[in-house]
Amino acid sequence: MINQTIANAERELYLTLLELAQQQPSAYEWLKQLPTWLGDIKDKANYAHAPAYQAAVARLPELTVDNVDLDNDVLTIEASLSESQRKQIVALLKQLMPWRKGPFQIGGQTGDDESGIQIDTEWHSDWKWQRVVPHLGTLKGRRVLDVGGGSGYHGWRMAGAGADTVIIVDPSCLFYHQFMAIRHFIGAADAYRTHYIPVPLEALPASSDQGSQLFDTVFSMGVLYHRQSPFEHLQQLKGQLVKGGELVLETLVIDGDTNTVLVPHDRYAQMNNVYFLPSVAALIGWLEKAGFSDVRCVDVDVTTIEEQRATEWMTYQSLADFLDPNDHTKTVEGYPAPKRATIIAKK
Repeated sequence: MINQTIANAERELYLTLLELAQQQPSAYEWLKQLPTWLGDIKDKANYAHAPAYQAAVARLPELTVDNVDLDNDVLTIEASLSESQRKQIVALLKQLMPWRKGPFQIGGQTGDDESGIQIDTEWHSDWKWQRVVPHLGTLKGRRVLDVGGGSGYHGWRMAGAGADTVIIVDPSCLFYHQFMAIRHFIGAADAYRTHYIPVPLEALPASSDQGSQLFDTVFSMGVLYHRQSPFEHLQQLKGQLVKGGELVLETLVIDGDTNTVLVPHDRYAQMNNVYFLPSVAALIGWLEKAGFSDVRCVDVDVTTIEEQRATEWMTYQSLADFLDPNDHTKTVEGYPAPKRATIIAKK
């Protein structure tokens, strides 16, 4: 059975890359690899849950959508829902749990919390967007790459801010299908500007030592500290930018001077894949060493248990479980509690 939502998304992605390749030949390398990328994410041999996720997306009912609000903190798909539709949608979307990045609302009207289905995700991703967006250059008419974009919440917000094309890359099979579920309801309203390639940044082809140079703005939010080689990640981000393009980098940091970097011995906040937490000063130095210019820190914010928490849509342990119960300024391992900085730089 063909999953029409995913088939439509793949077709639009292909057409977008084909159009892009006519302007920038390096995009042909993306087109060559696209069938493999899209086939791998749906292969049960690679991801045991892939067939179940695809089935959940395929069974989502069609709605008559009145409006899609991509510029609201709760990304809202305005539509009337019958009670049977509501129950069916909730049951299917809960097969795609845990929902980590959002929030989303399906049905009802924008700003009406009493109507529609509220997907209250683990992260208040809207809070991060509120901290970042005042410092951005314009996104209107720009090609944007969102690295590690999760379910696509920030990617949709980028489209809502006027981006001409948004491409999200993230290797998670679950997040890919969450994106497709939201896209199913957004439909033709704005979906064709926002695409998802289910691979990590390092899988993207570089047609030269300088990378593909396809994007005006590149976002990497919540990714750098998961990379064993942070300089390699910075170079890969740089390679995707056009000359003069803008990088938006958001990552965990610690207090300290230009030489301060925390390398957790084992886990950090119960995460076993955290490698480097620099100070803001050190991070700025890394970016300058990687060849970026006009590097500036625009925000530093301590993550709270109100911003990241367990919900009905993410029922596992969350930040409150990862902090010292007697001192929330420390993780359970004794490290400084999560603090995140946003850096903006130019290529």
